[in-house]
Amino acid sequence: MPVAPAEHGILSPETAAFYRQAVRLLDEAAVPFLVGGAYALAHYTGIIRHTKDFDVFVRPADYCRVLDLFAAAGYRSELTFPHWLGKVHADGDFVDVIFSSGNGVATVDDGWFSHAEAAEVVGVPVRLCPVEETIWSKAFVVERERYDGAYVNHLLRASGAALDWPRLLDRFGPNWRVLLSHLVLFGFAYPSERGQVPTWVLRDLLGRLEGEVEAPPPAERVCQGTLLSREQYLADVREGGYRDARLGPDGTMSARDVRRWTDAIDEK
Repeated sequence: MPVAPAEHGILSPETAAFYRQAVRLLDEAAVPFLVGGAYALAHYTGIIRHTKDFDVFVRPADYCRVLDLFAAAGYRSELTFPHWLGKVHADGDFVDVIFSSGNGVATVDDGWFSHAEAAEVVGVPVRLCPVEETIWSKAFVVERERYDGAYVNHLLRASGAALDWPRLLDRFGPNWRVLLSHLVLFGFAYPSERGQVPTWVLRDLLGRLEGEVEAPPPAERVCQGTLLSREQYLADVREGGYRDARLGPDGTMSARDVRRWTDAIDEK
């Protein structure tokens, strides 16, 4: 879907120049990266919104190199959250260096790059995060102050018919209920667009749900709500006796990561 550039008539010349310099630095250093956030949303859906940051996605093995690269170029760089995010600062503008997700689930891997889409952002060629991986990461943002369900719905409306649905299902894996919840709400938000979601996908997921209904619940008391919100389920893991799903054996975050991510709630 061809759309107007997300920066048209919105970005200041200084901000646009900073973003172009960021792309130039990464290209010259031959660091593989993808652009996501508002620019991916604009490309895939035509919805243009301005944020004060520029989202760059890299593999976990590359984030230190990226932050050092910007620091050497004179920018203030920091590893904001060691499990998923770094930041580069420039006079009130930011480059977010993203290599996973706040819940530790959507780690950037080779699949993000092999399915990336070419586009032009701030006048320079880049590759964008794939729609499937964008849906996967955004689907888990269910905070009190931020819910990315509309973001997911807009991507489904614009790209559902062309999605690699088997790969998307594979991305969600055991967290398939999260995907199903968004698909149900998509059909509510856009009744006339329900055909964007293949019938076999819904039958597959509803079949899994029916199988769970017939099976006894697991004995372990685990709260997976912490994968959706870093704040709203804290009482359950602190006082309710539930294991935090972000931690082992299946979670990817350490106790230190969780503490740091939780302590930052008061800073937002």
